[in-house]
Amino acid sequence: MSGAAQARVAIIGGGLSGLLAARLLQRQGVRNVVLFEARESLGGRILSVDAAGNSVDAGVPALDRFDLGPSWFWPGMQPQLDRLVHELGLQRFEQFETGDMLLERSPQHPPQRMAGYASAPASMRLAGGTGALIAALQRELDAGPLLTGQTVRQLRRVDAHIELHAEDAAGALTPWRVEHVLLALPPRLVAQGIAFDPPLPPALARHWQATPTWMAPHAKYLAIYDQPFWREQGLSGAARSACGPMVEIHDVAMPGGHAALFGFVGVPAQVRGQVSDDELRAHCRAQLRRLFGDAAAAPVGEALKDWAADPLTATAADQEASGHHAEAPPSRIDSGPWQGCLTGIASEWSPQFPGYLAGAVDAATRGVQQWLAAAAQP
Repeated sequence: MSGAAQARVAIIGGGLSGLLAARLLQRQGVRNVVLFEARESLGGRILSVDAAGNSVDAGVPALDRFDLGPSWFWPGMQPQLDRLVHELGLQRFEQFETGDMLLERSPQHPPQRMAGYASAPASMRLAGGTGALIAALQRELDAGPLLTGQTVRQLRRVDAHIELHAEDAAGALTPWRVEHVLLALPPRLVAQGIAFDPPLPPALARHWQATPTWMAPHAKYLAIYDQPFWREQGLSGAARSACGPMVEIHDVAMPGGHAALFGFVGVPAQVRGQVSDDELRAHCRAQLRRLFGDAAAAPVGEALKDWAADPLTATAADQEASGHHAEAPPSRIDSGPWQGCLTGIASEWSPQFPGYLAGAVDAATRGVQQWLAAAAQP
């Protein structure tokens, strides 16, 4: 491929797993690495908004950041992620769960107040939101190999190398020649969005295509307030509802910053697609008013993220999915032309925590260690 740029390792995807893989390789002295991210900013499914509810670059840290993607982790169960948090100098704090929770059984009856319960093990959050992970990793990496707004369209196996074609927003293709590819995208997006020449083994392609992408069917609503007024009422901010549109609600106030309530929208993706964002936001505000009173109807900021409508996260197969954490598929190919040159490192490829933040750390670490071991062999 004459005139192609060259790299030893290509990472496809600039979320947590892709950035961590780049950091691990850099710390091992592997400098000839390039990372491609289709979005204009890094972070992938880690998505942050500010106190006004406006989307912000996860690479720019700040205290008043609220998550529309993953929000919690559990250090007691996920020590590898916790070690990374400490290595990066990030501050974690326990999810607020003090006080009663609310239960909404039907629109005809007021919500019931009942004793809350604490998570065991404790759920933890990060100061500045999970985007703080992205910002900290980005600070440690060389700027050169992080290419945003670049969508990898094709991988072609040629002798001992891979020809990679990346497309920018204007449709211009840039060819690359690489030795190994780390797939930091969910398996389903890899199988559906990248053309492989020669094709992937059929059974493996079907397995990757059948692996659900975590969060892809979900929508999340966030209401931001100056003060956590519900705490003055002895409420934890937690609620469960059989009425909706939100089925599960939590207090996600940021210590030292604004207060916020966050909920998982229980309306199926196909139904949500028939309702405008403004209408769905209005229904969410009305529900918060039913639960927490008039003050809840007037947030100073709000945000809605429908992951099922995000083509860089969800496919048609995700529109009717339940969004459960699926068993990890094979992350490598053991025979044929693609043997030894592709490794899946996105969270869904983690045998321990598929779909979780900890899964991204686990899968990326495993993938990099496997490549380093293979590369060290004569």
